[in-house]
Amino acid sequence: MLRFWFGRSSDSARLPSALALLALTAIALTGCAGKPEDDDSSKPVEVIYNDAMDKMAITDYVTAAQYFDEVDRLYPYSVWATKAELMEIYAQYQANKYDDAIAAANHYIALHPGNRDTAYAYYLKAICYYEQITDIGRDQQTTLDAQNALQAVIDRYPDSEYARDARIKLDLTHDHLAGKEMEIGRFYEGKNLYIAAINRYDHVIANYQNTSHVPEALGRLVESYTALGLPREAKQTAAVLGYNFPYNPWYRDSYNLIQKTQKGQPSQGPELKQPGQPSSSGPGWLSRTWSSIF
Repeated sequence: MLRFWFGRSSDSARLPSALALLALTAIALTGCAGKPEDDDSSKPVEVIYNDAMDKMAITDYVTAAQYFDEVDRLYPYSVWATKAELMEIYAQYQANKYDDAIAAANHYIALHPGNRDTAYAYYLKAICYYEQITDIGRDQQTTLDAQNALQAVIDRYPDSEYARDARIKLDLTHDHLAGKEMEIGRFYEGKNLYIAAINRYDHVIANYQNTSHVPEALGRLVESYTALGLPREAKQTAAVLGYNFPYNPWYRDSYNLIQKTQKGQPSQGPELKQPGQPSSSGPGWLSRTWSSIF
C-alpha cells in the first residue's frame, strides 16, 4: 500500500490532505500500475500518474518528477495535469532539486492563481529557499529570497496552516540576517572603522528588534561610541540596553565601561541603574526610544 505523507520531519513541507485523497482515489479506480514502457504516450493518464505515485512511495523522487511531468506534457487539459503539476513541485523538492522545484512552483502559480492548492505551491517555493540558507559567513541572497517567499505566504494566506509555519521560519530568517549584519559590524569595529560598525549595529536594532542579536548590538554601540569619544551617545545607548535587558551580560559590560571611562567627569546623559535591576515601566520602550534618541 502506498504512503502519501512524505514530509521529512514534523515541520517540513507536507502533502495537503486533499491531495492524498485524490491520490488514493486514483489508485482505487485504476489499481497499481506496473513498470511503465519507455514510451508513455499510449498509456492512460491515470496509469502514468499512479506510476509516479509508486515511485514516490519508494522515494525515487527524480523518476516520480519525470512521470508527473509526462502527465502534464501528454495530457495538458486533463484534470490530472493540475494534480501532476503540484506533485512535481513536491517530488523535485524531496529530490533536493530546489531550482527545479522553484521553477515548477512559479509555473503552477502562474497557471493556477485561484486554485485552492496554490497556497501549497507558494509554501513549497518558500521552503525550497529556506532549506538552502547558508551560514552567516556567506552571501545571504538566498536568505533574503526565503524571507520574501515566506512573507508572500503570510500575506496571501494569513489564516492557513502554511502561514503559521511560515511565521516561525520568518523569525529565523530575520535572526540569520541580523547575525550577518553583526558579523560585518564586528569586522569593522575590529578594524577601528567605528562609523561603519555603528551603521551595521543601528541597522540590527532598527530592523531586527525581535532577534537575539539586539543586546550585543547595543553593547557594541556603547563600545564604538566610547572609542569615538562620544560619551553622551555611549551612555544613552547603555541606558536603552539596561532598560530593556537589565540582566544581560552585555549591559553589565557596558555599565562597567561607562563607569570606567566617565569616572570623575561631569555626568552626561541619563543615570544608569545597577545591572540586574528590573525596569518598572512597561515593555516596548526600545522601539519608541531608539527612534527618538539619536
